[in-house]
This record gives sequence, C-alpha cells and structure tokens, in this order.
Amino acid sequence: MQTKRYAVVFVLFILAMITFIDRVCISAAKEPIASELHLSDAEMGLVFSTFALGYAAAQIPAGWMADKAGPRLALTVVVGFWSVLTALTGAARSLASLVAIRLVFGMAEAGAFPGSARAICNWLPTGERGRANGILFSGSRIGAALSFPLLTWMLTGWPWRTSFLILGALGLIWAIFWLLWFRDWPAKPLPELTLPLEAVGGGGLSKILRSKPMIFAMAQYFAGNFTFFICLSWMLPYLKKQYHLADAQAATYAMAPLLVGATSQWFAGWMVDRIYRSRFRVWSRRLPGIIGFALAAAGMVAVTGANSPGVAVADITFAVFGADMTISPSWVFCADIAGKDTGRVSGAMNMLGNVGSFASANAFPYLQRLTGGTSAYFLTAAVFNVIAIACWFNMRSIKETS
Repeated sequence: MQTKRYAVVFVLFILAMITFIDRVCISAAKEPIASELHLSDAEMGLVFSTFALGYAAAQIPAGWMADKAGPRLALTVVVGFWSVLTALTGAARSLASLVAIRLVFGMAEAGAFPGSARAICNWLPTGERGRANGILFSGSRIGAALSFPLLTWMLTGWPWRTSFLILGALGLIWAIFWLLWFRDWPAKPLPELTLPLEAVGGGGLSKILRSKPMIFAMAQYFAGNFTFFICLSWMLPYLKKQYHLADAQAATYAMAPLLVGATSQWFAGWMVDRIYRSRFRVWSRRLPGIIGFALAAAGMVAVTGANSPGVAVADITFAVFGADMTISPSWVFCADIAGKDTGRVSGAMNMLGNVGSFASANAFPYLQRLTGGTSAYFLTAAVFNVIAIACWFNMRSIKETS
C-alpha cells in the first residue's frame, strides 16, 4: 500500500503542474490573443483578474464537493471541466466570451487543491502529509515556471487557438486516468497517531469560519499569498521598468523565485514530518510556518534597498522561499483540525489566500502611484508576514500522545 500512496502523491504532483500551466498560459499568449481580438491592456487585465474572482468564490463549494462526493469523482469532474474550458479559450471570439470562459475556468480550477488535500488526507497517515503537500505544491511552482517557455515554444509551431486545444487535451487525459485508477480510500485503514486538538469541521460552515484555528489559518494564508503573488503579477514589469531589462533577461530573472519555491516546498514538507516524529511534535506545523514567515519578512524588507536586478531578484527569491515554506504546514494543519471536512476547511483557507493574491495584484500599482516608488508595497508585505508569525504561534492542531 505504501507504493500506492507514493503513486497518489506523484499523480497529484502532475495535476498541480497542469493546474498552473493551464492557469498561466493565457499570460504567455497575451500578445497574439490581444492582437487578434483587438484587446487593450486594460481589457486583458480584466481577463486575467476574472479568473481570480471565480477561483476564490468557488473554493468552499469545491471543497464541499470533495468531502461529499470524494476526491475521485470531484477531481475527475473539475479537471475534465476546466480542461474543456482551456480548449474553449481557443474558441473565444470577443472580450465577452473570453471573460465568461475564464470566469468559469477559475471556478472549475478552484476544486484542484481542496480535492487534492482530501485525497492526501484519505491516503496518507498524519506523519507523512507534510512531505506529500510539499511535493504537491512544488508542482504548482514548477508548472508556473515552465509555462512561459512551454507556451513560447508552442506558439512558434501552432496558432494560439491550437495551443489551448492541446493543453485542454492533456488535462482530459489526466482526468480519465484518475477516474480509472484512483480510489477514494486505501484498502487498509490508516493508523491515527494523534487526535485533533480542536475539531471544527463537524459543525457546519459558520462554525468553521468562526473558529479560532480557522481565523488564524486564513489570516496567515492571506499574508503568504500576498507575498508570493508578485511573482505571477508585477515582478516581470517591475524588473523591466526598474532596471531597464530586455524581455528575455527579465523573464529569466522572473523564473528564479518560482523554481526556488519548489525546493522550499520539498524542504518544508520534510521539516513538518521530521519534527512530527520527534519529541517536539506539537511544533511540527508551527515551527516551519514561523521560520518561513520570518524569512519572507526579511526578504521583503531587504528588496527595498536593492540597487541591481540580481540583488532584487535574490531578495524576492529569499522572501518567496520563506512564504512557500508555510504552504505545506498550512494544508496539513487544515487536515488536522478538519478530518472528514478537510476539503471545505482547506477551501475556506485557500479562498482568503486568493483574496490576498487579488489584493497583492492591486496593491502594487496603487501604492506605487501613491508613494512614487515600490518600497511601500514590499514593506506592507513584510508587515503582513510579521502578523502571520503571530498567527502561527497561536495555531495548535495536535497534541502529544501519552
């Protein structure tokens, strides 16, 4: 059964890669799409942000579906649905149709990580979930980093409409494989070595959202996404404008935080499980989160003094390494406190995290216009990271066995 557990994690890792490739590919194809459909930068910005709204809004319903229908059916449906919508992106003929497709696409993609979290909760014992979540989310970083060169290569051989059709077909292949191969539960029940310190999932959504564990979890996840999302939004134009870089040079720099973020996911996942097996088990979620946000805060402060693109990217990479360290313990924490309701509890956390992403994308240009520079944004992110450290000090999800 152990081999099957590892296989489940690997297949979910591939899903995370597909998720972010499908999500980011429209940015890589911006120029041909805007040219053919005669869209301005503001209109393309509407297309990009529409996804975020749909994605955030559907997190809790998607998690509920994973809990009720099981991750096998839930992931088959959402991956199949968004893959069709990826292909349909290539059929858009106007701004209205493109916005509608991307809105529903975002709602469909919302089920990816809550469904994956429920699959991991069902298949892996508590002491192995840190590494599993680290591997899962490293796929998202690798997928995001690869999406730009992948789409650049595809667009040299096919029209943008054909490229989206091919990407949609890849997702459908994954969905069919998942439906035929995966089962919601392993043949043998998992051993449970600890009990949740406070179960919040059984009392309905209102109780989940009002509980102290969820308030802290959502607040710190907002901070982490606020810090990370600059990599997917304003980092490329920031580097080009601030340091007068060519497109190719700026793109190369912009890949660094994403690739390093993948290694952070692996390290944090290992750290969670390693501390869990020690006598400091109660710190196995909190310590990686605290260290991660401390690094993130330091990196965000440091970038305000950067005087070259290399130094700026190094500082941002340092901050993203820290922010990404907090992801695995966050999702393991949700599994600890929610159990059978892991899908909707993690969905609630991820919902507020994506509000943080939306806030980050809008705060960067707003604060830049307000202050005349970029330091205000980075210092704001640092403050959020410090608040997140305080959250983790108060996030207790497991107790030691006697």
